[in-house]
Amino acid sequence: MASAGSNAQGGPVPEGFGSGLVDDAARRDAALPDFDWALLPAGVMRGQFEAPSGTLATIAAGDPGKPRVLLVPGATGSKEDFILMLPELAAAGYFVLSCDIAGQYESAQAGPENLVPPRNCYDYELFRDDLLAMLDTDQGAVHVVGYSFAAVVAQLAFVQRPEKFRSLTLISCPPEPGQSLRYVRLAGWVSCWVTSRVGTALMIWGIRSNIARVAPQRLRFVRSRFAFTRRASVVDIIGLMKHTPDLRRVLAAATLPKLVAVGEHDLWPLALHRSFAQSIGARISVYRAGHSPSETSPYQISRDLIALFDATVSA
Repeated sequence: MASAGSNAQGGPVPEGFGSGLVDDAARRDAALPDFDWALLPAGVMRGQFEAPSGTLATIAAGDPGKPRVLLVPGATGSKEDFILMLPELAAAGYFVLSCDIAGQYESAQAGPENLVPPRNCYDYELFRDDLLAMLDTDQGAVHVVGYSFAAVVAQLAFVQRPEKFRSLTLISCPPEPGQSLRYVRLAGWVSCWVTSRVGTALMIWGIRSNIARVAPQRLRFVRSRFAFTRRASVVDIIGLMKHTPDLRRVLAAATLPKLVAVGEHDLWPLALHRSFAQSIGARISVYRAGHSPSETSPYQISRDLIALFDATVSA
């Protein structure tokens, strides 16, 4: 992982490019084959979790008696986005759990109508409370990794229950509060003029059209998820990302280990991610990837996460 120095005020200075290290993890990432993302690796088990919003589909690996790691995917994603990382983290001595968030893929039936009392929309509180419920299944603190939209949800959960977090990692996190979509490269300005429904349609069109140029079997799996994912949940999430909360001061004051992990060619400019990491006192690792480094740089991210997690044991 790219290590941080210190500035004149004594705060951490995030490094700008963390993938310059050519090691075994980098070589393994460079040699990733195309494979069937619906097939689970050996030792990874399917399960379910009863959250406030309904049943969430899960996958897990490792010894349940070991320190816990929770990996949370974002909008239009799924637990399988971390499928290559689970065995790595489990082999390093951690119990690793990932889930589809409410409304997404195999958790499509989880939603606001299941809450008590029922609500009409997927809101920040729904996703936050589902995450907190998962954290509460363990008496101790958990290493939490949130990807994209779920990185915002993880921050909200931390503000609510900081004692449940052993570390906080934000992958491809929206780096600016407020209307965060307006800062997206090239097409961000469109988000200021279109409804969340239109924005959702454009995003799904881009994914289906393979603008990111993912491998054939990955594309097949990504497209297949849309047969399950509830469109309304994505529309609501796009709306929420136009009102991203500003939690930088709270995170900056927090003393737990923090990592910002991002692809060199993320949706948001790298300069914004660097500024965000600086503002919250986090280390930053940058990979030769786009918005989904957990898919394209899983071994390097796993390497960096293991270093982060192990440091909390020796601290």
